[in-house]
Amino acid sequence: MAKKKLAAIVKIQIPAGKATPAPPVGTALGPHGVQIMDFVKQYNAATEAQAGTIIPVEISIFEDRTFTFILKTPPAPVLLRQKAGLDKASSTPGKTVAGTVTEADIEAVALIKMPDLNANDIEAAKQQIRGTARSMGLKVV
Repeated sequence: MAKKKLAAIVKIQIPAGKATPAPPVGTALGPHGVQIMDFVKQYNAATEAQAGTIIPVEISIFEDRTFTFILKTPPAPVLLRQKAGLDKASSTPGKTVAGTVTEADIEAVALIKMPDLNANDIEAAKQQIRGTARSMGLKVV
């Protein structure tokens, strides 16, 4: 079997289980000639257990207009906001503190994000998550 030739890679972030053919999905996939409803059905089926969370997806589109997709872990800021119980982070990080997260929360987020981070070990991953928390105006206690 011959290998399919890759035409494009599209990365978008969509709420789990709630993808629709409307933007951003339609505007990202439409120009490549992909069957948008096929992607929407497959994505919603794959993410229905995580409903409500933002899940990034990397879609590989081939020249014959077929596609495959890889689900990533939720963005670190989304996970940190959930742990801190916030709707949004600080508008002026460094000056105002929006909330606090514990060291256990940092470790939990780092373990979830580990497959998508470019960290060699859990300590390096925790440092990256601490930096994200700090840039959001969250205090680590």
